[in-house]
Amino acid sequence: MRIYHQIPEHRPNTPLLDRVDSPADLRQLSRRQLPELADELRAFLLYSVGQSGGHFGAGLGVVELTIALHYLLDTPEDRLLWDVGHQAYPHKILTGRRERLPTIRQNQGLAAFPARHESEFDTFGVGHSSTSISAGLGMALGAAVQNNPRRVVSVIGDGALTAGMAFEALAHGGATRANMLVVLNDNDMSISDSVGGLSNYLAQLLSSQAYTRMRDDARKLLSILPPAAELARKTEEQVKSLVSPASLFEAMGWNYIGPIDGHDLPQLLNAIDTRANRAGPNFLHVVTQKGCGFAPAENDPIKFHAITKIAPGSEQSAPKPKTFSNVFGQWMCDLAARDSQLIGITPAMREGSDLIEFSKRYPERYQDVAICEQHAVTLAAGYACEQLKPVVAIYSTFLQRGYDQLIHDVAIQNLDVTFAIDRAGLVGEDGPTHAGAYDIAYLRCVPNMVIATPSDESECRLLLQTAYEHSGPSAVRYPRGSGTGIAAGNNLATAPMGQAVIKRVGAGLAILNFGTRLAQAEQVAERLNLTLIDMRWVKPLDEQALLDACAQHDALITLEDHAVMGGAGSAVLECLAANNLAANVLNLGIPDRYLEGAKPQEMYADIGLDAEGIERQIRNRFGKLIVKQMA
Repeated sequence: MRIYHQIPEHRPNTPLLDRVDSPADLRQLSRRQLPELADELRAFLLYSVGQSGGHFGAGLGVVELTIALHYLLDTPEDRLLWDVGHQAYPHKILTGRRERLPTIRQNQGLAAFPARHESEFDTFGVGHSSTSISAGLGMALGAAVQNNPRRVVSVIGDGALTAGMAFEALAHGGATRANMLVVLNDNDMSISDSVGGLSNYLAQLLSSQAYTRMRDDARKLLSILPPAAELARKTEEQVKSLVSPASLFEAMGWNYIGPIDGHDLPQLLNAIDTRANRAGPNFLHVVTQKGCGFAPAENDPIKFHAITKIAPGSEQSAPKPKTFSNVFGQWMCDLAARDSQLIGITPAMREGSDLIEFSKRYPERYQDVAICEQHAVTLAAGYACEQLKPVVAIYSTFLQRGYDQLIHDVAIQNLDVTFAIDRAGLVGEDGPTHAGAYDIAYLRCVPNMVIATPSDESECRLLLQTAYEHSGPSAVRYPRGSGTGIAAGNNLATAPMGQAVIKRVGAGLAILNFGTRLAQAEQVAERLNLTLIDMRWVKPLDEQALLDACAQHDALITLEDHAVMGGAGSAVLECLAANNLAANVLNLGIPDRYLEGAKPQEMYADIGLDAEGIERQIRNRFGKLIVKQMA
């Protein structure tokens, strides 16, 4: 295997890879050619992700595994599923999308994750973790109903395997005796540190001297045994029970083999060929290295989980403004120093939510529960029952997975849990699976819940503190990245619950802003001489400010970085209807469709939520009123 130390700025020479436009072409190569193909694929992956930015380390780690799977399976007739999709770039390269890979995660480019609409080889669309075994099991059972002999292989990482959904699928799959293969890609590295009893068990097993010694002795023993199949099988099973976690998975009904070296192509080919053709539920444990073949990523897999586009010749970059996540992380540390009741909880999003410093300073008050969103919410409920003050740092799109727990375990009991909802609105390049477009809708219908929509970094800190001091369930939603760059400060002040702020007084029309489109709304309000009100809270809604605005203006415009249907604008309309007011209202927000990945500013421009788009929509709807007020 070649080891690379730099990301190439020019397309590398890849004569073998250039011959592979589909897995059918890959199968025309001899097994002797596959290691060279792996080197070329790794070089091309380095180059293309350097051009586009994107997920990085996971793909480098599964180059050999991806080649082996497509070489042995008859894809797409055989079903190959990738969990999460961070590691699916080599899969895209080998399935007819090689030259388009530099467009990944860009406007009109390839999707960030496997997507059924993009390729017949993407058998299941993903973005969230821990779904591949459930979906694969459904496909395997479906094939059985149709008497179709197709094979089904689900690849899942050790981080994704920590989720309860994965174990639910394993339990069901073992009970049904479905014909499928699960490949555990064990790289001991999820986005955050992989935590939990299972990951600790696997790590201890693979690093133990006993395992290494017994594995080597077993291989020597099997190499000198006479070719008596039954004796060899029994010996293998006995040795396997001593040196592997077979008991865990076989107790659930799966035939386990491994761990094997995921970068040893001959060994991979033999293991996959045997297990994929064996009846019943089979489990192959493959050990890989995240970032394999690129020295910097091998040494720092967290940093190289994903990278930004490499700008040729530019090593220095201007300091970046603090992100909303940075504001949250600093607030947590500042508050923890004053309030010993504060507890920080995250489902494997320590880095993304910027809880790194908090976890170091207050390890006894920090819980990373792995990819277990449901557990994170109910864990917080348990803390709250003991008069502690848990804050759950979670992405909007991931809180969807803990919705039942939010209602049943937190809200019904009116427990004091604060949800810091990161990645609200349009996240950007990761596309519809990661968009935080629905949290207002699914939260505001829940009794006892309060919801804040800060408009900038300073407001974010202010409303986080206000929500935290509220006695009951609360949520503060904020976007990925930075806002206007306003300093958040370092105090722990609060704002009145449910009180809006009038930012500008104009004539004729009033914009009611919810969230971080405020800067764009300010430009429009200035140009058209409109009133601008930063509503701050979706629930409780400032009804008095709303009713006053309705009485003093000819029409209202609601603005939010959330789906129009069920969002803050809907809350405004419900309030007006409850007060028997027939107002002229324009609701601006995310339309009722899924938006493919691009830069957030491109996405907001495409749906008319940049300053120009907001003004255009207002003029189209209220042109005569605007002319009248400006006359």
